[in-house]
Amino acid sequence: TSSGSGLDPHISPAYAELQAHRVAEKNHLDVQQVDKLVADHVDGRILGFMGEPRVNVLELNIALKDLAAKN
Repeated sequence: TSSGSGLDPHISPAYAELQAHRVAEKNHLDVQQVDKLVADHVDGRILGFMGEPRVNVLELNIALKDLAAKN
């Protein structure tokens, strides 16, 4: 699902994994590097039981930009 405005900064970990290969290729990174960044940016359920795990896209994009700049 997405927010009504379409500006929700989170996506599911599964959706992030689907995009990992394309993102790695576009940024000249290893897929394993992108997979690790995705895993590092997964937020769990609120209070351990509410909601679903999610990836903060803004934070992930900042980390990807930093990693790509180092390579």
